[in-house]
Amino acid sequence: MVTPHRLRVPKPSAPPLTGHLPFADAPGVPDPIGVTSRWLTRGGRPWFPVSGEFHYSRYPAREWEEELLKMKAGGVTAVASYVIWIHHEEIEGRIRFDGDRDLRRFAELCARHGLDFIPRIGPWCHAEVRSGGLPDWLLARACTPRTDDPAYLEPVGTWFTEIAWQLRGLDRAHGGPIVAIQIENELYDQPGHLRTLKRLAQEAGLSAPLWTSTAWGGAQLPGEELLPLFGGYPEAFWTEADGGWPDTCRKHFFFTHERDDEGIGADLRPTTVRGADPAPVDRFPWATCELGDGMAVAYHRRPRVEAADVGALGLTKIGCGSVWQGYYMFHGGTNPPGELTSLQESHATGYPNDLPVLSYDFQAPLGEYGQVRPSYHELRLQHLLLADFGHRIAPMDSVLPERLPAGQHDRETLRWAVRTDGTSGFLFVTNHQPHEPLPDHPDTAFTVGFPDAPALTLPSVPVTVPSGACFSWPLRLDVAGLRLDWATAQPVCTVEAGGRTVLVLAATDGIAPELALDADTVASVATPTGDVTPVGGRILVSGVRPGTDALVEVDAADGSRVGLLVLDAATARTVYRGDAWGAERLVLCGDSVVFDGDEVRLHSPAAEPSFAVLPAPDSAPVVAGTRVREAADGVFTRYTIEAAPLPDTAAPVTLVRPAGPAPEPVTGVQGRASVPADKYVETVAAEYRVDVPEDLLRAPAGVLLRLRWTGDLARACVGDVLVADQFYSGRVWDIGLDRLPVEALRTEGLRLKVLPLAAAARVHVPGQVGEAWRAAGVRHAEWLVTRTWAVRAG
Repeated sequence: MVTPHRLRVPKPSAPPLTGHLPFADAPGVPDPIGVTSRWLTRGGRPWFPVSGEFHYSRYPAREWEEELLKMKAGGVTAVASYVIWIHHEEIEGRIRFDGDRDLRRFAELCARHGLDFIPRIGPWCHAEVRSGGLPDWLLARACTPRTDDPAYLEPVGTWFTEIAWQLRGLDRAHGGPIVAIQIENELYDQPGHLRTLKRLAQEAGLSAPLWTSTAWGGAQLPGEELLPLFGGYPEAFWTEADGGWPDTCRKHFFFTHERDDEGIGADLRPTTVRGADPAPVDRFPWATCELGDGMAVAYHRRPRVEAADVGALGLTKIGCGSVWQGYYMFHGGTNPPGELTSLQESHATGYPNDLPVLSYDFQAPLGEYGQVRPSYHELRLQHLLLADFGHRIAPMDSVLPERLPAGQHDRETLRWAVRTDGTSGFLFVTNHQPHEPLPDHPDTAFTVGFPDAPALTLPSVPVTVPSGACFSWPLRLDVAGLRLDWATAQPVCTVEAGGRTVLVLAATDGIAPELALDADTVASVATPTGDVTPVGGRILVSGVRPGTDALVEVDAADGSRVGLLVLDAATARTVYRGDAWGAERLVLCGDSVVFDGDEVRLHSPAAEPSFAVLPAPDSAPVVAGTRVREAADGVFTRYTIEAAPLPDTAAPVTLVRPAGPAPEPVTGVQGRASVPADKYVETVAAEYRVDVPEDLLRAPAGVLLRLRWTGDLARACVGDVLVADQFYSGRVWDIGLDRLPVEALRTEGLRLKVLPLAAAARVHVPGQVGEAWRAAGVRHAEWLVTRTWAVRAG
């Protein structure tokens, strides 16, 4: 029995409000940024930014540039970063902007590579930092922080002046990258103070076309002075250990028009603030700054976030109506060592969560050591769509179907929506959520009725939407003179190749791709496999086997030439697009790829890394000192680097001392479990020694020690210096070799201390059964060597 899924598109909305908000770009800039009530604009056309958080002060400055290029290759267009006060002025009067704290250099690197920059200047940031980033010396003063108390505003004004001095000449008026500035963070009941902070920042010399503030939890904002930004996470470390999957996270896997998330930061605000009047949605576009593409782990609660969770949340928000995808954290990092104290959020400073001393990996798409994770590839697929079609999607309304889920625990009703301008659009489906799998939906077809155009019904034959599937299908998409009425494959991006504009599409596992072409726009069609059938004013292409050779060649009625390349789902997640060797090209690679002028760099742990290119360069690209093999891969040309053998990956681990009995659990703020005292790590933890091979010590860049372990918490030391730490959550533990003191490693080796977990500890660790996982132990260790290959034109 066919399940009907119907949606009727209303008449197009009235034009958005313009000029009603107090935001303006610098005079005379070539691509002025503006804000309407429904979307952002840049250079006079709709603009769909993608921002990703990367904390410069939590990452080695020597590696910033390559990591920013990774973010850009992942589709990020703007880099956001907290300017964390305690990282810069831990000691009063000694303000540091050197080394890993060099804010100006970080912003200049963004500008050099065409990335916008968004400083989030606080002064309170949260960011799981000690006291939210406010220095201890400030909190010791007789003042009331985060208010208009003059004794607080005086040092804040000085701090803002220091930030402004570092960023001088980097505003839009001087061709700089700063497109927005965030004031404070998660401040719910002080709208007057937010207005004061904006004034202080402007008086200090800071300038941007957009001034923003977080708006979740019913935050009270100062009229229209600040653009409200929202968020949503697939999981949360800040809820109770035994609270299950929070409903405030569950809601983000449904299509709704509710922007707020009352759960973010709910452990740090009084409940009386919740339920305040939200920012008026008819005055502001739906913009975000904290879509959770990962999650931190606290001692009492250690959530796991998978790539599918991240992809589903991101795609759902686009379908809901987002016009700015802002992620936290896109890149993980490591807390700097404090001179006076450690700098993590903890019970010791009255905060409700104990965080690791050093690790702020956040399970991010790019990890604490620059590791490329599956979530990076998942999001890049969406960002490629926005890069080509975001200017079309941004002005489109989000429309919900006739039949909606009955509530947040309804797992039977298919979740879908359409973004549309009244005649065309994109159909979004999310059939995935964390923890509780959603069922298959057999015999599914969609009918979308338009007010001034015929309804579209797709596919030609009902399909089963598999459990876990998430996708966006085009509706009446114009591609270089061809109209694609609909397709059961997701648009990825376009590229010019072989005299054609090639639209790349990603098939969905379990759903056969079909392409329905408007017959009036088609002169001829050729397909390598499958059938071409005229059906009621359309030409239906079916039976295409997705892959690198699945190019449907269309000569359009207006004389243009179009290709429709249908990749399988796995291959589509290896697509990069960038300028390489004199032209815009697609590169297929399952590893990390960055585009940097006349060079493409691959970061790969493979013995013989390979990549495929479309269109192929006139001559084979070269890698200095290394032979490159060339072979056809469908319509791509594949190049394989004949590399020298990798070193032995075995990492012998020697048990020095077995673990003693687990320490008795203790609790801290809000009755939550606290990290065991350091004395137990020194006396009870199992201790292991890892001796690092000399060949790795000579070339530590790109080398990770990858550990699989069990227990409660683990710390790595060289001598008496803590160099890495982690709470057990079932994830692999990576330690970057190039972050460690090489000479000390030669003589002392790396010491691992692993503490067992008491059975009575009120700690949530997902997916663990039995008791064996509580025992302290390193189960497996290996070296993962990622090599960098600079590929230049032949």
